[in-house]
Amino acid sequence: MKLRHSLLFLSVIILYGALAAGSNAQTQKDYLSSLEADKIREADTPNERITLFLSFADDRIKKLQYELEHPSDNRHVEMVNSLLNAYVGCVDDAADIIQLGIEKQQNIRKGIDLMASRTKDFLAILQKIPTDAPDAELYKDNLDDALEGTRDAAKEADAAKKNVAPPPVRRKK
Repeated sequence: MKLRHSLLFLSVIILYGALAAGSNAQTQKDYLSSLEADKIREADTPNERITLFLSFADDRIKKLQYELEHPSDNRHVEMVNSLLNAYVGCVDDAADIIQLGIEKQQNIRKGIDLMASRTKDFLAILQKIPTDAPDAELYKDNLDDALEGTRDAAKEADAAKKNVAPPPVRRKK
């Protein structure tokens, strides 16, 4: 009888551990490393999170450029598609933080300015990616999504500049 209770107790603990591990894995974005996800969680302000997401997007763009210049022998197209999807995810998350900051009337001017300037740079890089390469048809859809997402983020940043709460006015005594 004791063995039966012990086994039941042990199975409940294992099940609980598996559920806890599964819920923790779901909170992390699949395109972020665990270190990057920790940095996002530890960021105190929306400006810091926007800066982090844009730096991660920049990292994905640099890796994409390297992969296109030095194609790997195996999984080249898969790597290009993965980097494009990760880039779009980072830019979209930064844009989401901007929208949330506007709704909450937070001071996100630095993040908006950074988004506006970086998306112009990103757009220029993405537009230089060749679409006439032999394997370009295999990643063209993701490239088009990345271009569209970048354009949308740039438009949202420009619109956010107008909608963000004005800076506080200091009165002279």
